[in-house]
Amino acid sequence: MSLTLLTQLADIPARQWDALIPDGGSFTRHAFLSTLEESGCLGQGTGWQPEHLLWTEEGNVLAAMPGYRKSHSRGEYVFDFAWAEACQRAGLPYYPKWLAAVPFSPVTGARLLGSAEAGKKLLAALPGFLQQRGLLSAHINFSDLHARNLLSGEAHWLPRLGCQYHWHNPGYRDFQDFLDTLMSRKRKQIRKERELVARQGFAFEWLNGEQLSEAHWDFVYACYANTYAVRGQRPYLTRRFFSLLAEKMPEAIRVVLATQHGMAVAMAFSLVDGTTLYGRYWGCLEEFNRLHFETCFYQGMDYAIANGLTRFDAGAQGEHKLIRGFEPVITESWHYLRHEGLHEAVAHFLQQEREGVIAWAEEARTALPYRQGDAGGEPL
Repeated sequence: MSLTLLTQLADIPARQWDALIPDGGSFTRHAFLSTLEESGCLGQGTGWQPEHLLWTEEGNVLAAMPGYRKSHSRGEYVFDFAWAEACQRAGLPYYPKWLAAVPFSPVTGARLLGSAEAGKKLLAALPGFLQQRGLLSAHINFSDLHARNLLSGEAHWLPRLGCQYHWHNPGYRDFQDFLDTLMSRKRKQIRKERELVARQGFAFEWLNGEQLSEAHWDFVYACYANTYAVRGQRPYLTRRFFSLLAEKMPEAIRVVLATQHGMAVAMAFSLVDGTTLYGRYWGCLEEFNRLHFETCFYQGMDYAIANGLTRFDAGAQGEHKLIRGFEPVITESWHYLRHEGLHEAVAHFLQQEREGVIAWAEEARTALPYRQGDAGGEPL
């Protein structure tokens, strides 16, 4: 029995890795994670060094965690910058740290892959791994119920809550069916937004990975990169990422193109996983009134209804989603801090934060546009 470190996912066959994924989730598939590595989004110079952990017995891989040695906290969407600053003031080396996550994707899913029994053994070996590598902490971001069941009784692991906003489709026949569940004023507001976009002459086309050409991907990347350029930042993903992902898992890719007078001006890139649409990246070459809401939200809702998808996760943050029918959903991450003082300080902070997150999620529900009794998403 042993804990094995992989510094590149290519060192394990895709079939062997994917067999460990309990829900077949797209974001932990070998194809997705290896594409991030092979396209240069991760690795030297990025602050994301792959360090995946495997638990093996008699040569068989029974559990795994997609992991990374991090020299910063960017691209995670679970914000621990204040913890790092506190460590710096105290003379503690917060970085590098070890993180189990899907890079640049705040999507809840399996982080501890494989059987529960082998997973427990992997987690038991993790403190020794941290000490051997000289790391102060380990973090598991946007984890699922399986991780909670394994970690909730472990005193050294601290849970942290967050809040996202997801849209749920209980079986709407069309977008009008959804609008009929809303209060009159909210229904009129959404209609007005969509009509405003239509009057500007926009048309929309959905394409899957097999339908997208390299010229399409050039446009997608230009739009994606522009969202970072306008903020003076470098994009996390490379141009090669999109082409390589289209080669490896085209069946999961969905892109909606917004065109005006026959010219593409904006796009939204999504992945489909089971019964869920995940809106990941958006971008435009010019700014247009309300085009973002139509491309990123209403088009996705239309697509989910037309294709029988029951959930639409349009990305992290964004309280403006509430008035458009996206309901608050609690997310969870776990944190292991080897330094006793840091552990106690963070535990105290997280208890206070937890109460605030739960209170905010409850309060946020009062901003939903649904008529009384019509909202029906996942429980908090």
